[in-house]
Amino acid sequence: MATQGSDEERDGIGPGRRALLGAAVLGGAVLGLPGTAAADARHGGGGYRSLPKPTIIGHRGASGYRPEHTLGSYQLALDLGADVVEAGDLVPTKDGHLVCRHEPEIGGTTDVSAHPGFADRRTTKLLDGVSTTGWFTEDFTLAELKTLRAKERIPANRPHNTLYDGRWEIPTFEEVLRWQDEQTRKRGRQVWIYPELKHPTYFRELGLGLEERVAKVLRRHGKDRKNSPVILQSFEPTSVRRLDGLVGNPLVVLLSGASTRPWDFVKSGDPRTVADLVKPEGLKWIASYAQGIGPTLDLVIPRDAGGNLTTPTTLVRDAHAEGLVLHPYTMRNENPFLPANFRRGTDPDGYGDAFGAFRTYFATGIDGVFTDNPDTGVLAREEFLDD
Repeated sequence: MATQGSDEERDGIGPGRRALLGAAVLGGAVLGLPGTAAADARHGGGGYRSLPKPTIIGHRGASGYRPEHTLGSYQLALDLGADVVEAGDLVPTKDGHLVCRHEPEIGGTTDVSAHPGFADRRTTKLLDGVSTTGWFTEDFTLAELKTLRAKERIPANRPHNTLYDGRWEIPTFEEVLRWQDEQTRKRGRQVWIYPELKHPTYFRELGLGLEERVAKVLRRHGKDRKNSPVILQSFEPTSVRRLDGLVGNPLVVLLSGASTRPWDFVKSGDPRTVADLVKPEGLKWIASYAQGIGPTLDLVIPRDAGGNLTTPTTLVRDAHAEGLVLHPYTMRNENPFLPANFRRGTDPDGYGDAFGAFRTYFATGIDGVFTDNPDTGVLAREEFLDD
């Protein structure tokens, strides 16, 4: 995740779809969201009701232990108990295939720099207004990308992950959907995934619109419906609204820092910031086409100047009042990523009190959380629910 959907089976934008995801991911009665009982009666709950609460979402797989967005990372997330796997930050190739990378720039997540034949592909582009230098997926065919291997994105924080550099190739979205089916059969339970559409405005301007491609692939696999085990997300509300007209899947709007503006808002001249979107009127607008939000954790509990957690905001209450679920991001075990009051020891990249941080966020009533360390999240949930 970064700071920043058959047509005949398509859902409307009314409260039925909102209630569906509420009943599904939350178990409906847990929070008493409006309309969940009616949604259960219409749709039967099914796999949605099987997801534990709070839901533990493996962020880019189990990226605390393996290079992110690899089949190895996704597999480990399931093995460690993740309820849902964020299998896919989706970006396109030059020939229109969807692949899974954190960003279109792949210099930091693959060994592309070690391939002399691709040296001339290194370039500088404006990515959502930010000058970015490196190698970009849209300049490679799928066949070319398949010659590369994934590596750890933040080796300074996770040197142990570099052990696995070079072991896995870049997966395609098609491969992830087949992997999902395979794991569902092997484990005897439905495996859920949570792909993100990355930089959709940027790619649409390049003639590589993401939403139509995602919808086409999902439709081909019969996973574009309201009861499909695929939740879609994006930082751009325009992209989520476009998906709402293409697929029936549950949809989530990601929200970055309060002072930021989604890039599609910047391009269209919409003056609203994330701070406007998390107000009741903003949440009501989101609920007209989406079923959930994925806010940064700081929108749930802000930090003070020293990095310590302060008082929770009203975001959880306000979002639930609109029937929206909240899946904030991202919990990590390492000290630099934790609130200051949960850091421990003198090793700046050692583990802090992640369990304490998880409990504090769970206590706000969030419906789930993205985490790089699914095993820690699962154990923290067990302890929290036992208290």
